[in-house]
Amino acid sequence: MASRDAELIEILENSLADRPKQGLDVLWKLLALPLLLFIVIPLFALFLRTSFRDFFATLNQAQVATAIGLSLITSLATMVVTLLVGTPVAYLLAQRRYRFHRIVDTIIDLPTVLPPSVAGVALLMAFGRRGLFGPFLSSLGINIPFTLGAVIMAQTFVAAPFYVKAATIGFAGIDLELKQAASLDGANRWQTFRYVTLPLSWTALLSGSVMTWARALGEFGATILFAGNFQGKTQTMPLAIYLGFETDINVALTLSIVLVCFSFLILMIVKGFLHRKLESDLELASK
Repeated sequence: MASRDAELIEILENSLADRPKQGLDVLWKLLALPLLLFIVIPLFALFLRTSFRDFFATLNQAQVATAIGLSLITSLATMVVTLLVGTPVAYLLAQRRYRFHRIVDTIIDLPTVLPPSVAGVALLMAFGRRGLFGPFLSSLGINIPFTLGAVIMAQTFVAAPFYVKAATIGFAGIDLELKQAASLDGANRWQTFRYVTLPLSWTALLSGSVMTWARALGEFGATILFAGNFQGKTQTMPLAIYLGFETDINVALTLSIVLVCFSFLILMIVKGFLHRKLESDLELASK
């Protein structure tokens, strides 16, 4: 009987001890609710404002279809360019052995904090007809501003840091002993990078690439200043939304919904993939 009473007392004490914790959890959920609602309600309003009939009717318009296709082409091209030119920068930043590491790291971060309009003006001052390299490029018959190439350059300027930062974290997280073991086995630096560094950091590279693609897909400020807003030539989805807001609200609403859906699906796929990878790594570590 005494042991049973002791068990009941212990259960009661545990339940009383859990109450403050449960109350604190509820409090945190309530405190998190305002920001979540602030994000969700405007996005929900987009879908509520547009009917399925208007959505698909607008989606069939030539202007809308062209803007979607142009956005997909330029953003994918931006991702490929970023992979080629951003990977060496990320690998360099991951080493942390050179004198100007902090300066280079700050330069890479700079486009993420600058207003996109500043990026557009800077690109014009560098590659415009009257820019720093304008006369030289003109002598070669090359005109960059207000072309498809300008769209890709503007997107790369703004979106590349997302890949570089993710790749840097992936490269820096590799155990140095693994690289040393590869060197002892006779692998040169390229072979170590190819067969050790890349396979162990590919999840970080993938997530950075997708985030770069998503950021390039929604780029507006730098693009409109450096590439203009020419339908069928440089008009991406964000630019078509801007124009549609003044001329045809259905175009703006339809393309906004498309961008929201694209971004949401991209993030969900990447997060789900990385979550499964993390779970598998934890399972292997526990064995």
